[in-house]
Amino acid sequence: MMTAPANKNPSTVMVVIAFATVYLVWGSTYFFIQKAIQHIPALMLGATRFVAAGLIMLGWCALRKESLWNPQQIKHAAVSGLLLLLIGNGAVIWAEKSLPSSLVAVLVSSSPIWFVVLDKPKWKENFSSREILLGLIIGFIGVILLFSEQASKALSQSGNAVQIVGLLILIIGSMSWAGGSLYAKYNSSGSGTVNTAWQMLAAGIAFIPGSLVSNEWQTFHLSDVTTESWLSLLYLIFMGSLAGYSAYVWLLQVRPATQVSTYAYVNPVVAVLLGVFFAGEHMTWLQISGLAIILTSVLLINLAKYRKESVQTKEKAMAPSGKSTLLQREEVA
Repeated sequence: MMTAPANKNPSTVMVVIAFATVYLVWGSTYFFIQKAIQHIPALMLGATRFVAAGLIMLGWCALRKESLWNPQQIKHAAVSGLLLLLIGNGAVIWAEKSLPSSLVAVLVSSSPIWFVVLDKPKWKENFSSREILLGLIIGFIGVILLFSEQASKALSQSGNAVQIVGLLILIIGSMSWAGGSLYAKYNSSGSGTVNTAWQMLAAGIAFIPGSLVSNEWQTFHLSDVTTESWLSLLYLIFMGSLAGYSAYVWLLQVRPATQVSTYAYVNPVVAVLLGVFFAGEHMTWLQISGLAIILTSVLLINLAKYRKESVQTKEKAMAPSGKSTLLQREEVA
């Protein structure tokens, strides 16, 4: 778990470990979600995963004697947790009931596009950049390409309309993930570990009413759950949530959000490889093209942000010490 205070300069080793965790572990969670929901209902999976991970992390924070009961911190953590995990991750779980994990990962890779669209404090800066605007246009073309292919398949085959619903929910989830990440970056305070614990606990509890309303508990039997599904759930709790998500939240506090969003380059590749080689999934050339288009758009957006950040860093270094406050507050998001 990443527990270094956000107001201190993190070590390079910690940053590298956190990025590696977000890149590789999160890329594998699509595969393990697909395995888990084969025998565990989707919303029940979300509730179990995040309540368990949230309680474990709260216990860890209590052992470290961290402050757990700051109302303002809990409120902000709950809001970001609902956006990130209930809606964002919940959309992934729901979509994988009808869509291959590799395709879900490819569509989720468009989330950095929504970072730009939803980051209101940066609108003037972002939408005045030709590279960012070009990246957005290319990215949306990639999303539309994937959506149109899946929609045409669903319309040509009766009973597959649920796939279109899954795609729409997934796009909403990607928007919510970006919005929750930005909300957390601009509003979170205090310990990143405590924030993460409350985020997961709030989301896990919020999954429960949906699970009850959809009658998942009436059709669920523990004896039907295979060892593979149980192990997948444990992996999602300890690696996907405790390790991966805490690393992501910590990185948002110590690195620019656009830099953190580069996980979108690696996650779909990891997910596609696992889905194709271990789950027997098939990626069409159109889907591979869509992935390439989306990743190209993300690259264009991040290159523009990186250049802007480099200029600001040089200006900060050259500015008199008393005149660099504004530059010190400037972050790429």
